[in-house]
Amino acid sequence: MQTIPFSLAAPGMELARDIKNPESPDGPPICGKGVVLTEILIVRLQRKGIQAVTVVGRPVKMEGDKSLEELLAMLERRFRRLAQDSLMIKLKEIYRRHLIRSLGE
Repeated sequence: MQTIPFSLAAPGMELARDIKNPESPDGPPICGKGVVLTEILIVRLQRKGIQAVTVVGRPVKMEGDKSLEELLAMLERRFRRLAQDSLMIKLKEIYRRHLIRSLGE
C-alpha cells in the first residue's frame, strides 16, 4: 500500500483506503476501498480537492523509496546478532512477511 499525491494517481490504480470528502471528513466516503481509478473518476476527485490517495501496491517510485530487496537486506542486518533468540527470529519473519505483502511484490 502506498500513499501518493493525487497528481500522481493514474487510471488502473486500486484504492487501498476509502477517500473522504475534505469538506466533511466525518461523513461517508466519496469513494470506497477497492475501487479502481478511471480517468473520469480522477477528474471528479480532483474537482473535490482530493490531495492524496492510498493505493494498492507501490505503483509510483518516490524519491527515497527503498526496493524490497534493500529493505529485506536491512532487516537481515538488524537481526544478524539475534540468530540464537527464537522469539526475535519469529519477529523478524513476521516483519519480513509484512514487507513482502505491503510492497505488493
